[in-house]
Amino acid sequence: MTHRIERMAEIAGSFDAIVFDQWGVLHDGSAPYSGAVEALRNLSKQASGPKLGVLSNSGKRADLNLARISAMGFSEIRFDCVMTSGEALWLDISTGHLTAGRSLFAITRDPDDADDWATGLDIELAHTVDAAEAILLMGIPDDGATPEQAEALDAAVVRGLPIYCSNPDVTSPRAGGALVTSPGALAHEAAKRGVKVVFYGKPHGPVFTSISDALAVAPERTLIVGDSLHHDIAGGHAAGWATCLIAGGIHATDLSSDAMTADLKALTEKTGTPQPTYVMETLR
Repeated sequence: MTHRIERMAEIAGSFDAIVFDQWGVLHDGSAPYSGAVEALRNLSKQASGPKLGVLSNSGKRADLNLARISAMGFSEIRFDCVMTSGEALWLDISTGHLTAGRSLFAITRDPDDADDWATGLDIELAHTVDAAEAILLMGIPDDGATPEQAEALDAAVVRGLPIYCSNPDVTSPRAGGALVTSPGALAHEAAKRGVKVVFYGKPHGPVFTSISDALAVAPERTLIVGDSLHHDIAGGHAAGWATCLIAGGIHATDLSSDAMTADLKALTEKTGTPQPTYVMETLR
């Protein structure tokens, strides 16, 4: 049964680590949500409080995400670990745990993103799909993949190139409650066309293992706070963590304030996702 709460302070003492999603929980991509900074500030001030982490389906490295969060108003918050799907992929390649090929063709929102991500790795970024051994799918513009990016995915299908998707989100929230298509949508479409797709990020296990190892906290003493039933809640549940859904995120249109727990039960049954341990309207 899901328990509705109003503030994180109600349950924070039950956990040794609380891990937060970024988009839809802390900020909308351009500004923090009302109450989010204060909520984390209050948790951070507690000398014996839980460790605080961020786990994001961002294709970029963790340090860039920490800088972005800090610039949005979270600079005074003590984060014990920031982990991204891009960071987890980088770590697995750098340690030899994953062999992704020496030459990757990157699909990104900004070409510089791939250059920044690849720094320190013994790989090359290919300028054409024909010269690549694999596709790195990091990000796409908010208005969808460009024609060139769509052609690259078509070429990957023809050549049978594997795709490493470092942002499995299908949609992402933006300012004003808007939702935009995210790289995961392209990756799932490619998988339907027979392409081998390796996902890094929530709900897939490796990224949960990466941050759990960094925080050194037992799964049963860890809570994840996210706005996606498919990514945050399902992934956290599979990892053995407690889960808290932010109802005002990507599922906002399905969850009314007056009947939130009943709506949530219906939604999880419809989507085949586990019910979260807790639900709250916005992070406070």
